[in-house]
Amino acid sequence: AYCYHGQTLLASDKCGEAIRSLQESEKFFAKAEALCKEYGETKGPGTTAKPSGHLFFRKLGSLIKNTLEKCQRENGFIYFQKVPAEAPQLELKANYGLVEPVPFEFPSLNAHWTPETLAAFDLTKRPKDDTAKPKPDEEVKPLKEPDIKPQKDSGCHIS
Repeated sequence: AYCYHGQTLLASDKCGEAIRSLQESEKFFAKAEALCKEYGETKGPGTTAKPSGHLFFRKLGSLIKNTLEKCQRENGFIYFQKVPAEAPQLELKANYGLVEPVPFEFPSLNAHWTPETLAAFDLTKRPKDDTAKPKPDEEVKPLKEPDIKPQKDSGCHIS
């Protein structure tokens, strides 16, 4: 978010703030990269995911680096703005888009769902004879197919 905010600030000629935003982005990217490498080296069941090798992650690193170099270069010979000590605040509320998001609310519980009803669903109390035994496969007897001979007198006439 800081990377893209820095690009927006650069486009609006606020190069000093853009540099600070991109420096903050670089700091968070280094932290995320360390966490991703640690996650990729973790032993355990499941697939071996390597988030640090994902295309988005690789492109983001070069985007941050290139944009920061561009900002520093342009600030050095065009803008001459001071880099603030604190990173600019991100605007977390989106002011664009088609619709306003609707907050999710859980529906109210029905009166029938009481603690006694929920306790009745205990699977440890099921009957022991409930297990269905698979039926042994029966031998399929071959069927004798009728011997079909071509008939000349089928009753059909072509005129």
